[in-house]
Amino acid sequence: MKKTFTLFLLSFFTLCLSQKVELKSVTDSSQVFKGEITGIPITLQLNYTGIVDCNQYQHFVEGWYYYDKYQKKIPLTGVYDEGDLFLYHFGNKQKLQTAALKEKITSPRSVEKTDSIAQKLRPVESFIFKRPVSGHDISGTFILGNKSQQAKLYTKNGMIYRYNNYLFLPNNKKINTFDIINRAGGNTLVSTASDGSGNRVLLYFEQVSNFNYCGMCGASDGEKGYRVLYFTKDWNYKNYEQFLTESCRENIYDVTSTQSKDAKTLKFSIKKTSTSPGYTFTVDIKNASIIKSK
Repeated sequence: MKKTFTLFLLSFFTLCLSQKVELKSVTDSSQVFKGEITGIPITLQLNYTGIVDCNQYQHFVEGWYYYDKYQKKIPLTGVYDEGDLFLYHFGNKQKLQTAALKEKITSPRSVEKTDSIAQKLRPVESFIFKRPVSGHDISGTFILGNKSQQAKLYTKNGMIYRYNNYLFLPNNKKINTFDIINRAGGNTLVSTASDGSGNRVLLYFEQVSNFNYCGMCGASDGEKGYRVLYFTKDWNYKNYEQFLTESCRENIYDVTSTQSKDAKTLKFSIKKTSTSPGYTFTVDIKNASIIKSK
């Protein structure tokens, strides 16, 4: 009887643990890609090595690639530009020409001329991958001397620097807000709740308004607010709603807020802007829900 009761407790605690929702933030500055050159398998690794000027989506990368059959690493240097990848191998002058390339690429305007700048440094090998078409692997060109060949990376996202927010869900499920919401991260877990309609996860977020700090809202403190993520009863993701408490992009400032005595509900009043009428919304922390009203 004692053994049976012990097994019951273990099963109970295992079930409780399996139902826990957790959020883990992981910033990646290195990516490994599998791909091919005219059908020959390759592996490519790239590391973020610094922003070019003021746009996080334009940065320098360094790394290597090898043919899977031989696994001899061939060094690469280049630029990630809004989804485009320009990568170069300069033979025994790799370090020297890498420094020269960085010296010449100092602004968004020079980023646009990356390949013409690199070609003057006489690369031995080059990869040029264009930003992926939605839902497709990344296609590009491999150039060796005067010969061009088709190349491909088996991924639909070529970003090197990534703000990942992993939500670990019951039933051994995991999602990344990078994939389903946006690439800016900045989420923190507030609460979870379940009812007959399914499961909900309430997040608070603070993130930059624009990764291009030279662009619109690039110097702002960022976007702030709450998100409710909706799931089915067995934790399949459905959609999310977002409610801003501060936003440069939406011109939302000077928001007034109040909270209940038990701090379980928060009410925010958003003033009228030039593009939208005023409204209020109430955050119910216990029920992981938000109700919007005029």
